[in-house]
Amino acid sequence: MKVAVIGGGIIGLTTALQLTRELRNSEITVFASDFNNTVSHVAAGIFRVGSSYSGPTEEITRNWLRDSYAYYDDIRKSHEASFAGVTAISGYLFANSSPETVKNQWMENLVPIYRRVTDEEFQLVEGNWKYGSFFSTLLTECKLHLPWARKKLEENGISLAVKEFNSLRELVPDWNLIMNCTGLGARSLCNDRRLVSMRGQVLKVKAPWIKTFFYGELDTYVIPGFNGTVTLGGSRNFDSENVKLCPHESAAIRERCENLLPGLKKAEVIKEEVGLRPYRANNVRVEVEHIVNGFSKAIVVHNYGHGGYGVCTAPGTAKYAIKLAKEMHKSSIAKL
Repeated sequence: MKVAVIGGGIIGLTTALQLTRELRNSEITVFASDFNNTVSHVAAGIFRVGSSYSGPTEEITRNWLRDSYAYYDDIRKSHEASFAGVTAISGYLFANSSPETVKNQWMENLVPIYRRVTDEEFQLVEGNWKYGSFFSTLLTECKLHLPWARKKLEENGISLAVKEFNSLRELVPDWNLIMNCTGLGARSLCNDRRLVSMRGQVLKVKAPWIKTFFYGELDTYVIPGFNGTVTLGGSRNFDSENVKLCPHESAAIRERCENLLPGLKKAEVIKEEVGLRPYRANNVRVEVEHIVNGFSKAIVVHNYGHGGYGVCTAPGTAKYAIKLAKEMHKSSIAKL
């Protein structure tokens, strides 16, 4: 079988890696307009989804998260963990608005530890917080993980090609199976009006003394990465296409994070970054269909619209997408 994966971010690369395991005799090519400039590169990469995250059903969503956590945890336990940028991490979530804000239906039964903070732990940060949770999870540093994934694909004989498409039909009849992992690109490629950009801005600072993550309200977060780099965030601007850095937004982010952790005032800013997350109203799209071009047809599996949770849920949606592809392929053969 000839398989084309469209998309060079975390969704596309993870899908391609899993395809090498499940469709061993296939010829696989990954196409992307740019492998080095994707929204995945901006992400802090912490394994945490919001309570509103949703797949087609609760059971499927839980499977996505369970499979994703297991995938990254297997890498964490391997000798490649430092090269792949995957490590264990723990930290705190604080809120004043409601005790529900620090609870999470998806995470509480998934990660090794998820508990209420103690009275002493409230003293770790500034502010008179009413509610708090402590939990352990995983971190995937995309600046390391994406090059590692590309290297693994090339070692497996997978081709990586820079190319843009105006229509998925351009791939028919040359490819039997098309995995559509184009993120925001699916708006035009699939005419998906549910898909909108969710602009986010972050700062990367040098703060090697910070070893745990901290979340406050108003999209305030401090997430340590590799090599002493810490991500300060953030923002969520729906339906914004503006990729220019806003100095006022950076100042506001830094002020909120320093109010939470005053020690950050001495942290040097390394970089400011903007990314457009592919947010899809209602739920992430992982669906299969046939497309036709003349007398030829191909199976297409869509896998996009993860919003701000692409890094942490990529392995689970990839596994589910490949399952749908296999089922459709078997069904097509049975009809012959």
